Amino acid sequence: MRLSTKGRFAVTAMIEVALYQRQGPVPLSDIAARQQISLSYLEQMFSKLRQHGLVESTRGPGGGYSLGESAASITVADIIRAVDGKRAGDGRGQPGDQEVLGKDMTQDLWDALNSRIVDYMQSITLQKLVSDQQAKGVAIEERRPVKPGVFKKPQPEALHAKAPNSVFALGQSLLARG
Repeated sequence: MRLSTKGRFAVTAMIEVALYQRQGPVPLSDIAARQQISLSYLEQMFSKLRQHGLVESTRGPGGGYSLGESAASITVADIIRAVDGKRAGDGRGQPGDQEVLGKDMTQDLWDALNSRIVDYMQSITLQKLVSDQQAKGVAIEERRPVKPGVFKKPQPEALHAKAPNSVFALGQSLLARG
């Protein structure tokens, strides 16, 4: 299994989604701001996570991402495989590479290490990572209210005019002034 920055950022972003999804779908812009991760980089990662069914997207004002499965059923290995591609769990090279390079005498060692890493990553669920963060006292900020969308009709404010509302009332007010 390849352990890359992309995988690390994906796991971090998924923890964010799991922590904040009680408030509704989590916008990528919020994750980008809190974690200092490029928004376009997050968009690329979440596209892959969505293709693998790990997250679901909601469009429009108040939209964002929520978990596609329960946090208890998503493992770190699932997240890393989703963002690093099909070969993420395969530590071996292309077929025929050993014939070209000669037999690698330590290949069994690296295969065993890779197998242990994959087993370890499969044993850690997103729920455990979220629980660890909550135990550390990570504060979950309340999301600022969503600004009204373009299609929301503005509510007129009540007018309290002190001017007369008819010609008759205008005449009455002028006579009263004298």
